[in-house]
Amino acid sequence: METATVVVAPPPVSITQPPQHKLMELKFSFAPVAKSSPSRKAKPAKKKLAGGCGGYVLEDVPHLTDYLPELKSYPNPLQDHPAYSVVKQYFVKPDETVAKKIVVHKSSARGTHFRRAGPRRRVYFQPDEVRAAIVTCGGICPGLNTVIRELVCGLHDMYGVTAIYGIEGGYKGFYARNKVELTPRSVNGIHKRGGTVLGTSRGGQDTTKIVDSIQDRGFNQVYVIGGDGTQKGAASIHEEVQRRGLKCAVVGVPKTIDNDIAVIDKSFGFDTAVEEAQRAINAAHVEAECAENGIGVVKLMGRNSGFIAMYATLASRDVDCCLIPESPFYLEGKGGLLDFVEKRLRDNGHMVIVVAEGAGQDLIVKSMPFADTHDSSGNKVLLDVGLWLSQKIKEHFKKKPNFPVTLKYIDPTYMIRAVPSNASDNVYCTLLAHSALHGAMAGYTGFTVGPVNGRRAYIPFYRITEKQNKVVITDRMWARVLCSTNQPCFLTHEDVEGAGLDEEELHMPLVEGDNALVTNPSMCNGNGHLCNGAAARRNVNSFTC
Repeated sequence: METATVVVAPPPVSITQPPQHKLMELKFSFAPVAKSSPSRKAKPAKKKLAGGCGGYVLEDVPHLTDYLPELKSYPNPLQDHPAYSVVKQYFVKPDETVAKKIVVHKSSARGTHFRRAGPRRRVYFQPDEVRAAIVTCGGICPGLNTVIRELVCGLHDMYGVTAIYGIEGGYKGFYARNKVELTPRSVNGIHKRGGTVLGTSRGGQDTTKIVDSIQDRGFNQVYVIGGDGTQKGAASIHEEVQRRGLKCAVVGVPKTIDNDIAVIDKSFGFDTAVEEAQRAINAAHVEAECAENGIGVVKLMGRNSGFIAMYATLASRDVDCCLIPESPFYLEGKGGLLDFVEKRLRDNGHMVIVVAEGAGQDLIVKSMPFADTHDSSGNKVLLDVGLWLSQKIKEHFKKKPNFPVTLKYIDPTYMIRAVPSNASDNVYCTLLAHSALHGAMAGYTGFTVGPVNGRRAYIPFYRITEKQNKVVITDRMWARVLCSTNQPCFLTHEDVEGAGLDEEELHMPLVEGDNALVTNPSMCNGNGHLCNGAAARRNVNSFTC
């Protein structure tokens, strides 16, 4: 197992660390190198970890000075900005972090933390030297244009940056399309439009060509807006930039309408999607209510995670059954979905079913031949569960001539993701964009930004790409859905056991994988706290409190 690397968390400026954090420091040195050939691969970036008292673990993000130690810093121009100079405690202190887990027991370790987002007193870019690039990748969702607008306006209005460019057509645009200059005037009203003014694409990333383009065009800040696949690409770009020794901050803004990005509270566009889904659910309810034994089936987005379907169901209160990928269901037999549909129609005379696009895929495959294919992003192509479910319901009631039903199927998927963001998402996108550019100006790189327990934080790329966020069907929120719809849970005992709550950091202050700061439970006092000098780990100095 690889030995953990413990480093000082703050950027290397002349600031005294709090005395309780007596840690080892690891300095990275990377010599500048020429452009690489396509066959040469960048080495995976090391995790940057710091530990402290009471089981405190900081999963830090890279900084430009990790491999450019002589990099010069400057006073933050915000301290002279008329709008911000009067704000007390506007600058984030070096030791301010955000806890990943806030519901703890009195004997719990402090657990994993992330660096708090926001402006720093020292920056590592002069405004006139910044050449920023903004790119949007993957599928569209509400809020993309708002993020673009706020990145441009924030860089220009807060830091005086004038060289800001958009990369058209996703990652391919770095080497296949021309850049477009972005100014506050040119992006002024784009937040009122859906989609992305820069265009987008899936797949086709060539890291070497992208970094060649970044180097040739002189970009030193790159803002990447996209989902988990896009963030993986941004991580590769960061690693190659670091390997070449370029002064270039690579920053991610996570985007997924499904809300399936791990660690962060939610992704932008999600609130708008839930709000727009109400229109489809309301239409289905009206159709079902006005017909004899009317059934309205609504398919919503949710490839692997059913958050939109779950929250739209809770918001509507007109839904009788909600089906999501995380919660298996079955059709035939006592207690099955078809049995429930029949009972609900007999009781109420109508019903509404909301189904996430990724639900029931295992049942569809069993009932019909299907070639396993993937799209350009590597995502498995899903069969239309809404059409399949509608057909199964119709076939079931055809066998009951004295029980006629009227079924309407509504698929608002592309209508929902193409609308402009609502007021809530507009504010959220602004905060994300500002947090991202503050981090880049402060010299941080190789991170994505997002809210963790209500506070925006800088999160290492690997943290949000290692797994997806999914609905926990043993959690209270899913129980609220079941109470709202009065539907059966369709689960076996094995299903419930397999969907247990995430027990990460429940007892031990661990960081997953080979970078765990503590691997021997005997080093702790049994309550999840690190002991003093006796808690020394092999090859790592002891943590002292």
